[in-house]
Amino acid sequence: MNKEGFKEIKRYVLDSYAILAYLQEETGHEKVLAMLEEAREGQSRLLINVINLGEILYIVEREKGLPKAQEILACMDELPIEVVDVDRTLTLAAAHLKAQHSLAYADCFAAGLAQLKEAVLVSGDPELEQVESLVTIEWLPRGE
Repeated sequence: MNKEGFKEIKRYVLDSYAILAYLQEETGHEKVLAMLEEAREGQSRLLINVINLGEILYIVEREKGLPKAQEILACMDELPIEVVDVDRTLTLAAAHLKAQHSLAYADCFAAGLAQLKEAVLVSGDPELEQVESLVTIEWLPRGE
């Protein structure tokens, strides 16, 4: 509860790992599916930044072609996930993380958004272990 007596809605930032696990029904997709259902019911708020959305699309296009990437984009538009545009504040947060850690730049945007929105980052990407002291991470199980 917040100071006004209202229940605060939990915020989650989904990175490309989480979305790809869901879309491709890989290990951990059940957890993402449950989060999507909670968001549809108004119990949580799901976020992704436009950089990570682009990352998903280029991976899908590279592996399965442009028509599949376009299909994924249409699917993403129907999901209860807010796409956050990248502004100066998020760019500077990502740049700071990149300067301090050997993370992929796109991962820095996911972690930076989680910091700025005081949200839990959802991922299974082991690279993100480097920022566990800076952002709360809900780990998806990784396939063997």
